[in-house]
Amino acid sequence: MEDSIPSYPKEHRKTAEVEGLTLIQVIGSVFAAAFGVQSRANKQRDFTSGKPLHFIFAGALCTGVLLASIIIIVNTVI
Repeated sequence: MEDSIPSYPKEHRKTAEVEGLTLIQVIGSVFAAAFGVQSRANKQRDFTSGKPLHFIFAGALCTGVLLASIIIIVNTVI
């Protein structure tokens, strides 16, 4: 009867304790996603361990910094 239960590799098993991502990992993932160079392993890590609100906040913050930088550069040149 035990033979009918599929055995999944370790990386696909759900564990009771899931580690969260650090601030550096979230920001790195946001930059990599913005440039379109996110690795498959990091994307899997983000979807399994990350919280959507952290990525939304980091993305909005990075977008704000980018826009502020462009405005400052344009005003300096003009």
